[in-house]
Amino acid sequence: MKRWYLYPFSLAYNMVTGIRNSLYDMGVLKSTKFKTPIINVGNLSVGGSGKSPMVMYLATFLSKYYRTGVLSRGYGRLTKGYDVTNYDSNYKTVGDEAMQLFERFKNRFVIAVSEERVPGAKKVIEDMDLDVLILDDAMQHRAIKAGFNILMTDFNDPYFKDYLLPAGDLRESRAGAKRADLIMVSKCPDELTEETKQYYISRIKPSLHQKVFFSSVGYDENVYAKDKMLPDNNLNYYDILLITGIANPKSLLDHLAKFSQKVKHLKFRDHHNFSDADIKNIIAEYKKLGEYKLILTTEKDYVRLKTFDYLRDLVYYWPINVIIDRKEEFDQIILNFAAKQR
Repeated sequence: MKRWYLYPFSLAYNMVTGIRNSLYDMGVLKSTKFKTPIINVGNLSVGGSGKSPMVMYLATFLSKYYRTGVLSRGYGRLTKGYDVTNYDSNYKTVGDEAMQLFERFKNRFVIAVSEERVPGAKKVIEDMDLDVLILDDAMQHRAIKAGFNILMTDFNDPYFKDYLLPAGDLRESRAGAKRADLIMVSKCPDELTEETKQYYISRIKPSLHQKVFFSSVGYDENVYAKDKMLPDNNLNYYDILLITGIANPKSLLDHLAKFSQKVKHLKFRDHHNFSDADIKNIIAEYKKLGEYKLILTTEKDYVRLKTFDYLRDLVYYWPINVIIDRKEEFDQIILNFAAKQR
């Protein structure tokens, strides 16, 4: 248990979330279902579990066949209400995750934000004439009933070893996993044995209708700045100031360690809104480095850091993608759902 002394509060939290889920299960609280196929990508825990790369994968894959949209809450933005990401948007108006998607894919698929999921889903589906909608982080938003639920769980911190808030990091009990149609164990090591896979499956104990898949993080072979790029094998020539504002930077740190040991890491909280004081500190740390130096960050953090004039030409970001084991089978399941709902 992570914070055992808070366990009594977890019991109270379990009672509250359990009653809420029961009310939805019994139909006392209403869940709205849409005719348009909706895929929800969520998790049981707070913090990063690989949702964003999975949403990215699904959106790019489905957009080959259908008019596709993504709807997220727009966490961290300074505005409220419904909005569609466009060339006039920035992280302050739509949030860093929506802006990250738009920066990479532009108008390949629709990217909308709304803290109210039901009216937001209705508006984006109707206004944008969508064939399929992907919900980002809506496992606990049960007011909207997705047709297909993908539950993400981190290989290094799986939900079946975790505990309810505040003793652990679970937003609801482990029983919530039963609402998933597919469970994706994310951030797996490159060399994942069948024995390890079977261990995770035995702990997950999937129901007959559930599938379990495994995925890992794939890093681009280059890091990118405003108007330039650098091959990853050249990173060993530089002193690196690594800036992260994500929930769990472990996989990035592990991957970076393969290329450079000259790394100074400044870690901020997830979705951190960088202040002028933060930027002054970053610049001061950068100046302490050797002659050959650079600032490296995540793609999500880049959309925030590049808005500061001094950093715009200094900061590189490292794009990531999800690599799915049994990819063809996974893709077919997603296509079958999208087609069956029509």
